[in-house]
Formats: sequence, structure tokens, C-alpha cells
Amino acid sequence: MRVAFLTAPEGIEQVELTDPWQTVVDAGDEPVLVSTRPGRVQAFNHLDKADTFPVDATVADSTVDGFDGLVLPGGVANPDALRTDKGAVAFVKGFFDAGKPVAAICHAPWTLVEADVVRGRTLTSWPSLRTDIRNAGGTWVDEQVHICADGPNTLVTSRRPDDLKAFDSVFIDVFDA
Repeated sequence: MRVAFLTAPEGIEQVELTDPWQTVVDAGDEPVLVSTRPGRVQAFNHLDKADTFPVDATVADSTVDGFDGLVLPGGVANPDALRTDKGAVAFVKGFFDAGKPVAAICHAPWTLVEADVVRGRTLTSWPSLRTDIRNAGGTWVDEQVHICADGPNTLVTSRRPDDLKAFDSVFIDVFDA
């Protein structure tokens, strides 16, 4: 299984990239770091710069057909930058259109809102996104992890880094199903 991890060039919450990434590796599957620009992406530990990671492919050079699922790490700046990039938004929407599973944590649902894929769906996120999700036609719930199959694909969401253990366990099971 090939899993795309979509990030902006900077602003990714590092643990929300590295923990799910390791979960994919541990399952014997292939994680692929996709970004809007080639080179390296800058991760953060909250507001402090952390490590950088090499980009495997750009959105412009990637197709949904090349992947079995999509993981969207959070961080405040990361999804905010992604939702302003038309290629990134189209890439995300493509997973929903193709019926492929998507997992998003923390602030990552901002990109889902921009892709207009939360209407009629139930999801969780960092609490400050509650109004954005509701305004986009979704239902927001305060849960550690939520699975929504009420749409063209399965959507797994979590609220924050403290939820990563549950998030990782659930999304890898959904993706492997």
C-alpha cells in the first residue's frame, strides 16, 4: 500500500507527520511525502522549528491513482498554506472522488473544508475549527478519533497530538481494509 502524506513546505506539526509515517512503515507499507514544492519541508514542534524532511514528490507530479490513501498532518500553518494552493486542494478532493480513505488530524481539516468535502460528513479536529466545519456543512464532534463512512470514502479524523496513538491505530486499520 502506498500512502501519500500531503504537507505544505513549512508549518507541519512534526509529531503529526512522524508518528503516522512510522505507523505506515511498521505496517510494511510505503509512505510518500508529497508537497507543493520540491526540496525539503520544515516541521515544527508547536511554534518552534524542528526537523526538515525530504519531499518525495510534488502535487504537480502526483496523481491520486498512484496512492491507496492520504494522510493530512496538522500544524496551524501547514493546512492554512495547503488550502490556498489549488493543486493541493484538487489533490485532496481527488481522494474523495476516487473513494479512497483519508486521515486528517488537528488543524488538517481546514484543507478538507476548502476542498468542499465535509458537507454531510461528521468529523473531529482541533476545537477552533468547529465553526469552519459547521459552516462548510459538516458535523463537528469532540472525540479522540472519529470514523465517518457517510460519503464516497472513509474519513478518519482526530483532534490533537495527544490523540495520535488512537489515530494511528484506527487509520491504518481503515487503510488496510
